Amino acid sequence: MGRVSGKVAIVTGAAGGMGHAFSRRLIAEGAQVMLTDLRGEGEKLAKELGERAHFMRHDVTDEGAWQNVIKTTESAFGPVSVLVNNAGVGADNRPIHAIEKSDYLRIIEINQVSVFLGMQAVLPSMKAAGGGSIINISSVGGLLGAPASLAYVASKFAVTGMTKVAAIEYAPHNIRVNSIHPGFTRTLMVVPNAKAEERLQPIIDKTLARRLGEPDEIANVVLLLASDEATFSTGAEFVIDGGLTCKLS
Repeated sequence: MGRVSGKVAIVTGAAGGMGHAFSRRLIAEGAQVMLTDLRGEGEKLAKELGERAHFMRHDVTDEGAWQNVIKTTESAFGPVSVLVNNAGVGADNRPIHAIEKSDYLRIIEINQVSVFLGMQAVLPSMKAAGGGSIINISSVGGLLGAPASLAYVASKFAVTGMTKVAAIEYAPHNIRVNSIHPGFTRTLMVVPNAKAEERLQPIIDKTLARRLGEPDEIANVVLLLASDEATFSTGAEFVIDGGLTCKLS
């Protein structure tokens, strides 16, 4: 208990999956957390987590909505010291020639532009807090290519690079910025049903751990980066993929 006591955090995409796990772990270790999502399930989770958790509906692609989230969080808890840019969508599983521009841009807006907006919006609040930690959720798709996932891979590679630029620019303000790169993790986005897990067996076979990851395993690293235990880590990629990306085939 207490590894992030006194921290004020915002977790986007918090209504389910990894965002759900991140929020629970931060609360359990003493943080005050604003959960945001377009899905209303986040409100139920916030109530379960108690008085140190609040929920807001939040379109992460809306610049004005970000300002509202920051102001509301400050009013409820004080200046923001942790931002977890987690909201995102998966690949649309179409080859390049079949992708429509509007669909490509939708993925870029949600997965990439939202990270830019969040980092930009939170800066004044983190400066007021005396520093902080920004944790951008990228993917193994932000390190390697994959077929039928052009927009997704483009967005996640962008997050990897944006993280490094932000780490450089924000360092004078005592703000650390890192990216996390989960492998295939057991969430509804990755495994919506049993058949989906069967289709993932070739990926599981290539993973040294021989299984899917669990959201709590990613939450462990979010907690580390949010805490003062990681004060020498910034501009880095934290890969949590069971060994998927450490070999050629």
